[in-house]
Amino acid sequence: MINLRSGTATAPDSSHTLPSNHHAALRRSFIAIDALDASIIQLFAEEPRIGVQGASRRLRVARGTVQSRIDRLEHAGVVRGWGPEVDHIALGYPVTAFVTLEIRQAGGHQPIAEHLAEIPEVLEVHTVTGPGDLWCRVVARSNADLQRVLDMVVAHPGVERSATTISLAVQINHRTLPLVTAATTG
Repeated sequence: MINLRSGTATAPDSSHTLPSNHHAALRRSFIAIDALDASIIQLFAEEPRIGVQGASRRLRVARGTVQSRIDRLEHAGVVRGWGPEVDHIALGYPVTAFVTLEIRQAGGHQPIAEHLAEIPEVLEVHTVTGPGDLWCRVVARSNADLQRVLDMVVAHPGVERSATTISLAVQINHRTLPLVTAATTG
């Protein structure tokens, strides 16, 4: 969130690890963003510490305009947070793997998602179509440590089978700014 008084960005509550918040965002109506919205998002992505007043000066618009645009983007769920971007490799987890889980259908996805949310090395979990039911992105300190992480992932009795693929290199990092540009109207 952006603090209007100080003009500084603060990290949001990151306790929303389960997909319920994401689904709530999907139920909201979509909003159109314009070039100013896109410029604000781009500027804060490039310089997260700039603050509302700094963004106002840089973009040559009133501080109140920047603040109201930020509030609108946050309220609509377009901007979900202003926290730091953490590099898991620099944090000591250089191994990335993708795990596809097949689960018992009787128990549903939620108990397994809750189990996976308790494992710090699990960065993402998605319900998917095709072979498997859940897709997870996990990290580990080494290939040997990956086995420990996988053992924790499959420890839930609802997991019937898993398949793991280790990432060798990142070709494109997770990104959303090109979508901002593509979604801009006018």
